[in-house]
Amino acid sequence: MKIITTCLFAIALMVAGAPAAELRIGTATTSITPDQPVALDGHRGLRISKKVESPVTATALALESRDGEKTLDAAIIVSCDIVAIRQGILEKVREKVKPRLPDFDPAKLFLSATHTHNAPVTLEGRYTLPESGVMKPAEYAEFMTTRVADIVVESWQNRRAGKVSWAQGQAVVAQNRRATYADGTSKMYGATNTANFRGMEGYEDHNLDVLFFWDQQDHLIATAINVPCPAQEAEGGLLLHADFWHPVRQMLRERYGKELFVLGWTGAGGDQTSRPQYGKAADERMRKLRGLTRLEEVARRIVNGWEDTYECARKDIRSDVMLRHCVKQIELPHRKVTEAEVAEARKEAAKYAKDPAQLWNYRWNHGVVERYEAQQAGTEGSYKMELHVVRLGDVVIATNEFELFTDYGVQMKARSPAVQTFVIQLAASSYGYLPERAVRGGSYSAVIQSSRVGPEGGQVLVDRTVEIINTLWKK
Repeated sequence: MKIITTCLFAIALMVAGAPAAELRIGTATTSITPDQPVALDGHRGLRISKKVESPVTATALALESRDGEKTLDAAIIVSCDIVAIRQGILEKVREKVKPRLPDFDPAKLFLSATHTHNAPVTLEGRYTLPESGVMKPAEYAEFMTTRVADIVVESWQNRRAGKVSWAQGQAVVAQNRRATYADGTSKMYGATNTANFRGMEGYEDHNLDVLFFWDQQDHLIATAINVPCPAQEAEGGLLLHADFWHPVRQMLRERYGKELFVLGWTGAGGDQTSRPQYGKAADERMRKLRGLTRLEEVARRIVNGWEDTYECARKDIRSDVMLRHCVKQIELPHRKVTEAEVAEARKEAAKYAKDPAQLWNYRWNHGVVERYEAQQAGTEGSYKMELHVVRLGDVVIATNEFELFTDYGVQMKARSPAVQTFVIQLAASSYGYLPERAVRGGSYSAVIQSSRVGPEGGQVLVDRTVEIINTLWKK
């Protein structure tokens, strides 16, 4: 489906000095948990699920600005407990939604992933799967997109006049996972208890940005929580689950109503993990004294930060807020493959070419060879990314398709005119890591195999995002 720029109308309204209008809110949630074993996404080797530890879910939030019976602007945002929104998933959902919601522009719909590494694979060809006994990725993608389309429709159809508030707290969740060493190199999950360890490579963002949605009687109906860290505390194994977002939802619903809708939004955290890289013994001791699992400990921190913001947000609940949603297709330069990089990739791909169990590693390396060939032939072009920028009152939401390193998210927040800026990574399609200073240090997440768009493209992404945010603040 072709996406066109859809923000000129919003800008024209603001230039004309249009007043804020009625805000309507709709919500819906569903399980996207398969009823049979599936291949689990996020690792190089094949993992087949053995058990459902916690349900993986999708939650939809529909927002509409109205002037009487006229829709001024709209957005539907869906948070999904999967590793990424792989190619084709968003398009399938839009195709299924379009005939059912003729009054809604499907371009104003986007999905994002919480990045749990214990959710089903949605793209064929990533692993060599058994012939039977396993739900194939295409089957799961059909099941999942049907479920998601259903809640998109439900959330839009049940929207009612409501209110919103926002607040910022802190929660120590994100921990930089790239250790740097005396020789200038870096390594993801590298050892820190060695003499040549020099520090963690990048910044950690501990801000917790929260949106609260209320009905007309100021009863809380939904919340969106932006954590600059992927949900991969569990990281591995054969259990299918939603990682730390499951206990977060459980805790909040126990305290604030079992019908509360909770959207997990992953902020710029391509270089982050929730697991500490040093001070592990003290962290473990405190967790045991509290009697918590690691998942529960992370959830405790998020919920404590959320509750701190909740008390403030209740004092500033608004109904007369501006909603403006800009959708743009922006072009980013691809990261250039060097001759040394393609030579190494060819050698690695050859090692795995004849082993079906190493399909992931073969594709990871052979993809670099294909990129180099397109680069040499002049056919590579630029990468076209769908960018969503949503202004809601004094806050703004901006999306990207990458595992975006935290430095870029910090730049966007620092330059944004909004009181609070929510950065959502892994929205629309997934296109790998987007590193910044990490390229100099190397290692997984920063090497050419991990990254199709590099620092040059990352800066373009920041600049274009900020530029569009600024258009939504012009008087």
